[in-house]
Amino acid sequence: MSKPFSQACENNKGPILEVLKRYFTHSTKILEIGSGTGQHGVHFAAHLPHLSWQMSDALNNHKGINQWIAAYPQANIHAPISFVVGQDPWPGIGVQSVFSANTAHIMQKHECKLMMGLIAKNLPSGGIFCQYGPFTQDGQFNAQSNADFDLQLKSNGYGGIRDISELRYWGQGLRLVELIDMPANNLCLVWQKH
Repeated sequence: MSKPFSQACENNKGPILEVLKRYFTHSTKILEIGSGTGQHGVHFAAHLPHLSWQMSDALNNHKGINQWIAAYPQANIHAPISFVVGQDPWPGIGVQSVFSANTAHIMQKHECKLMMGLIAKNLPSGGIFCQYGPFTQDGQFNAQSNADFDLQLKSNGYGGIRDISELRYWGQGLRLVELIDMPANNLCLVWQKH
């Protein structure tokens, strides 16, 4: 049976890895929220061998994630745990940092608010949250394609592209230390716990 595959993951894994290499230097255990296909996790774990990489997602995505782990077995990657923001409690596994890609715009507003609050509450002091995806700044889209994407998301019942000012407000205790332009009009937001 073929593994699930995301072309977007394939396209952006290299640029994201360069950010993680800089910011996850002093971390040892990472929680990935919304591991999706599992492609990101196996790629990052292979290139960041000092990290223990914990994938997480809804149970229905675990089979595909485990197929990627089986295809690229590594000692520092762990089978996915069930974690859906708003349904499951925060995983009590003692992580130093968090990574999440393309989740904020899928979540409903209250779920995204809860995710930011949970990360702010549960990261240790100095902990890093790397957040990748499309975002608006002061209500402005950085490309017409993202404005179109936002309309498409909302018409399909998703929460839509979130504004960075909202994320700042919801993640009280997190400081936005860098905002990095990424391919395909996406951004990588690097947050640090005070």
